[in-house]
This record gives sequence, C-alpha cells and structure tokens, in this order.
Amino acid sequence: MRLNPSPFYMIKTGQKTIELRLNDEKRSLLNKGDEIEFINTEDPKLKLIAKITAIHHFDSFDELYKSLPLLKCGYTKEDIASAKASDMDVYYSREMQRKYGVLGIEIKVI
Repeated sequence: MRLNPSPFYMIKTGQKTIELRLNDEKRSLLNKGDEIEFINTEDPKLKLIAKITAIHHFDSFDELYKSLPLLKCGYTKEDIASAKASDMDVYYSREMQRKYGVLGIEIKVI
C-alpha cells in the first residue's frame, strides 16, 4: 500500500497503528495475520512491513470515527479536536464508501 510521507513515518514510529482504507476488492482479501508492505509515495525506496493484528469493518467513515481511537488512526493531540469523518472524503468519495464500506486495519510494524 502506498502512503504519503506523514502517515508513513507515523506508522514507522508506532504513533499510527490503524490504517484507514476503503474495503474495495483488493482490501477485502486482507486477513488478520497478513503482512502489508507500505511504500512511501515520495521515496518508493522507503518501505516497511506491518502485520495485521485486527480488521475493523464499518459501513462508513462516520461509523468508524465514532468507534475507533482516532489518535491511533493518524491524528495527533494537536488536531484531534478538528478530526471528522469527512476528512476521508479527500481520498474516497461518499459513493465509494457506500458501495464498499470501510476498514480500520490495525497493524504492528515488524
């Protein structure tokens, strides 16, 4: 999976332990125990491997944001107050969210 530099480093340092994704055809194949290779979008030579420890399924990011700890999803203490599910609309349209549902993929870097 490709990641922008900020979330890449947050995962690398253990600050972010839940990756948010659309439950599309590719992600629907994921299972607990699988490994994911994350690639930095700005420097594809930078990669890391994480093991899936849990997968949380939701119909929408609205539901996900109400259920999962957002500090583990890539938000910081500085921006948690302004966190909202619509932040994910930049990456996935509401139509796509309704079609596929969404995931909170809990991971641990190995």
